[in-house]
Amino acid sequence: MADRSLVHVAFYAALISALGLVPPVAIAFLGGVPITAQTLGVMLAGVMLGPIRGALAVLLFLFLVALGLPFLSGGRGGLGVFMGPSVGFLIGWPVGALVAGWIMQSTREMNILAAAAISAAVGGILVVYAIGIPGVAIMAGLSLPKAALGSSVFIPGDLVKVALTAVIVQTVARGLPGAVLSRS
Repeated sequence: MADRSLVHVAFYAALISALGLVPPVAIAFLGGVPITAQTLGVMLAGVMLGPIRGALAVLLFLFLVALGLPFLSGGRGGLGVFMGPSVGFLIGWPVGALVAGWIMQSTREMNILAAAAISAAVGGILVVYAIGIPGVAIMAGLSLPKAALGSSVFIPGDLVKVALTAVIVQTVARGLPGAVLSRS
């Protein structure tokens, strides 16, 4: 991997970490799975970097969390977070970034704002929820429908993150088109 790609991967891992400074809002009936700003970083990593680099950025972030660095929202870190109810969402993050990046690459002919919104919504919401909801159900001892219903509280915030991702990507593309690596 080229030096520049390593810097991009490290930068987006750091961005996801920085978004962890926004205080979480724990959802008690989902076993404490929090609403965080970090999924914005996951969406941006996939949409901006493309599938491989985006997924690698998220995997680097999760590796640092597993080592014990308190990078998850609320200052959480260590292997214990991978044994809690949010483990499905954490596992879904790199897959979501991969899918978002792949969709962004596949929609090169589409308007960048629309492509970024679709990519972030499918990768950052649909894919992450498809992995996260069963994780919550298993780890919190809930039925799948109850876990899905409980997870619906995340949707309004995630839709705001999709809109932010699309606007950020469009703005960056206007000023520095080469920075949207999924389109290069």
